[in-house]
Amino acid sequence: MTHLVEKMAYVNDPPWHGIGNRLSEKQPIEIWASQAGMDWQIMEAPVVFHAEVGDSKKSGIQYSEKKVLYRSDTQAPLSVVSSRYNVVQPREILEFYRDLTEVAGFELETAGVLKGGKVILP
Repeated sequence: MTHLVEKMAYVNDPPWHGIGNRLSEKQPIEIWASQAGMDWQIMEAPVVFHAEVGDSKKSGIQYSEKKVLYRSDTQAPLSVVSSRYNVVQPREILEFYRDLTEVAGFELETAGVLKGGKVILP
């Protein structure tokens, strides 16, 4: 599984795989986002393809029922999803879990990016 870890951050003891940036407790969300590799946005683009029908070639045909999600920092594709899919940004995920843990009296301990950004680990 360690080959799937792109970047991560943690507090307290290192994860079993030993990968990541160690943070002191009670760090602001900006530090978590930067150190956990979650300081990028998920962008959207239409699905466009090229088709050949006999001797005729058509290019730039848009498929409006789907969209491509990609990373703002690397432009690497993440997924093709329904045009109705609602994107949740990496930072929003961090903020949600931070708020959830603080309400319960806990603290965020691990966050990161796996599979090139296809999986976000809060």
